[in-house]
Order: sequence, then structure tokens, then C-alpha cells
Amino acid sequence: MDMIRDIPLPKPDIRSTEDMRSVLYNAADAEEDRPLYFMYRALSKNEDDAEWLISHKIRYDITEIPPGEIGGEYVKTKGHYHPDAPDGFGYPELYQVLSGSAHYLLQKKDLSEFILVCALAGDFVLIPPGYGHVTINPADETLIMANLVSDNFSSEYQFYEDMHGAAWYETEEGWIKNPAYDKVLELKVLERPKEYPEYGIIRGRNIYGLIGTDYLEFLNKPSLLNGNRKFF
Repeated sequence: MDMIRDIPLPKPDIRSTEDMRSVLYNAADAEEDRPLYFMYRALSKNEDDAEWLISHKIRYDITEIPPGEIGGEYVKTKGHYHPDAPDGFGYPELYQVLSGSAHYLLQKKDLSEFILVCALAGDFVLIPPGYGHVTINPADETLIMANLVSDNFSSEYQFYEDMHGAAWYETEEGWIKNPAYDKVLELKVLERPKEYPEYGIIRGRNIYGLIGTDYLEFLNKPSLLNGNRKFF
């Protein structure tokens, strides 16, 4: 994790096989319990940045997802939705791939849209209001990603647990629909994520450099993302 060596890392939260069993494609064939990915939460390089983040109710995290498969499915995050902010729109989240590559699998809360965003090192991925999301490591190298998100809410995992994961599973054999969903629309694929210069979201810019700027106000006030604009 050389790219984040200048940030003090606490002991990580760890997601294991048992933590993930309810959302796996093939839980019956998943091997015995082992660590799958690691989450380092509420990070900062110095006290000034820490104070700014706390005062603005924003959290900077890093997640490490080693390569591999479990029950034939590529290792992924558990998946969750965000609740609505006081302005009536769902809290968004901003990611950047620091190293490796990632597949971000998004689905609207009303299941009217399913999006796959492919991202490489340096790419930003904006999770818009109203979308749940899962991150998959489809490659043979470790994926390290950072995120900025409001600290005003707790993520909602129950839907993904009840539905045994997202609407699609990425396996070694390809994409497989989750039979727990009655109707799954076509999976729209974005080979590279969009940029949003008006929010400082430009490929190659260091996500940590957004700390201390006015760009991140939308994390707590998602209506600033222009309400019902088209993101995909």
C-alpha cells in the first residue's frame, strides 16, 4: 500500500467469508472463513485535515480488496444503500481507485436501472443519490480505493442481505443474474467513469486534495448535484 504510506492507518475493519455469506453467488461452495477485504476508516494525514473533516461531517476511508474468488465469484464488497439527507435526496459517495482496477456495480433503489462502471487507477466514481453499490475486484492484483462520504448516516445493508446480493454476480464464468430479483433490466456498461469538473471530479486529481475545499459540500447536501440530473 505504498500509495498511502503517508497516512497513519489504524487497525482495519475486516469483512470475512462469514460476514459475506448472505450476499454470495455460491455460498454453499464458499470455503471456510477467511478475510476478504479490509476497511480503514476516518483517516487523515494531519490534525488540521482531521479537524476539517470532523467539522464538515465528512469521512475519508481507504479499502483494500486483494484478488481472488469465493465460490467462483470475484471478491466484492457487501453492498449497501444510503438513506436520504435532510434535503430529500439520497446521500452520495465519491470513490477513487488508487491502484488496481475496479468494477462498481450500481442499482437504483427502485430497481429501474443497473449500471456497471469500470475504473482504473486515477479514476473517480461518483455514486449518485438513490443508488446502491457493490465494488468488485475483477483483476489479479490488489485493488486499493479511497472514498469521501458524509459522516451523518449509517449505510443500509439489509436489502442486499435479503436479496442475497446485487442483481448481478460477476463470476469466473461471466455475469450471472441473481434469481432473487423478479425482473432485472439490462446491465448498462460504462467503460470509463464520467468526470464532473464542477465538483472537482477530474481523472488523475488526488481525491485527498479535495479535503479543505468547497467542492465536497454536495456530500451532505446532495440536492446540489442538480436534483434529477442524468448521471448515466
